[in-house]
Amino acid sequence: MGKVKTNAKSVDEYLATVPEEARAALEKLRKIIKSAVPDAVEVISYQIPVFKYKGRLLVGFGASKNHCSFFALSSSVVPAHKDKLEFYDTAKGTIRFPANKPLPAAVVIMLVKARIAENEALGKKK
Repeated sequence: MGKVKTNAKSVDEYLATVPEEARAALEKLRKIIKSAVPDAVEVISYQIPVFKYKGRLLVGFGASKNHCSFFALSSSVVPAHKDKLEFYDTAKGTIRFPANKPLPAAVVIMLVKARIAENEALGKKK
């Protein structure tokens, strides 16, 4: 089984479909992201909760049967911080973690700030 399948229209609806242990981990992740970027707007995009900041997708999260995921929504942020992520299963733009071992707040904040900087740099190139 892959990611949680949902037709949720809001982040709260999405989280209501997630098993309890994963929901707790994702709620914690959600709070950390909100604290790092309080002006971000929560939306559902690609059937997962995503934060938008200044009109651009920033980061997202989700649950699968066997893990939770933090989506950097970037192909360069995760590889650029691989030294801080060595204990996690990573792909180009994704960090997977067990629900009972959530990402540390400092790591989440670092990744969110890296994505903000990346988005701002993209905005300046226009």
